[in-house]
Amino acid sequence: MRNTSQRRESILQMLTQHGSVQVAELVERLGVSAVTIRSDLSALESQGLATRSHGGAILTRTPPPEHTIDQKDAINHEQKERIGALAARLVQPGDNIIIDSGTTTISLARQLREAQNVTVLTNGLNIAWELAHTPGVDLILTGGLLRKQSLSVQGSQAEACLQAYSFDKLFLGVDGFDLQFGVTTHHEAEASLNHKMVERAKKIIVLTDASKFGRVSLHRIVQLDRVHTVVTDASISPEYREGLQALGIELLIAE
Repeated sequence: MRNTSQRRESILQMLTQHGSVQVAELVERLGVSAVTIRSDLSALESQGLATRSHGGAILTRTPPPEHTIDQKDAINHEQKERIGALAARLVQPGDNIIIDSGTTTISLARQLREAQNVTVLTNGLNIAWELAHTPGVDLILTGGLLRKQSLSVQGSQAEACLQAYSFDKLFLGVDGFDLQFGVTTHHEAEASLNHKMVERAKKIIVLTDASKFGRVSLHRIVQLDRVHTVVTDASISPEYREGLQALGIELLIAE
């Protein structure tokens, strides 16, 4: 039996493929009641991904595709490297930080080879490997279940690991960043772990190339009132420059 998240992901996939869906068809295909399907469609509508129509829904906004870690690393690689270099300036000796899994955040990890007296907790296997031989970094890995597509560790064990710590800064990677809906990601368990990271850190710093602005993935990590700083590249639109300024979020642009 599908849980709510899996069911809504399936509906979103059908919307993306066909452009619209019908309640009756979804009831038959997913084996749940019409009331449940209507609730699912309302949830997708609240995220700006669909618009309810008579007997179903129409796709409003196509969610960003989910790529493998290697594919992600190749997309906007130069921008990500510049973002990582700028973000590294925010890490001070003595800091205790979280570096979320991802290909923008690993660009930060590459810049920490000269770091001194920094403790890093990460759920990313690629990030842990990058920092494994860095003398000035004490490295903590969360436990949990490995999601191979993203090389990230997640689940209840990973979330429980966070409860024992308090961190100065969280460097958070995202799949979507929307001024209204907030920061989002593709996978429910990753969103849940990221939310726990937000709770354990004093300062939330989002690292994202500008292509993620205006995109909404299925699972929200946090709304923007919890974000302190955004580090991005110079192709950010005027709308998002002004929007972040209006929200009081510090914007750092890697030229």
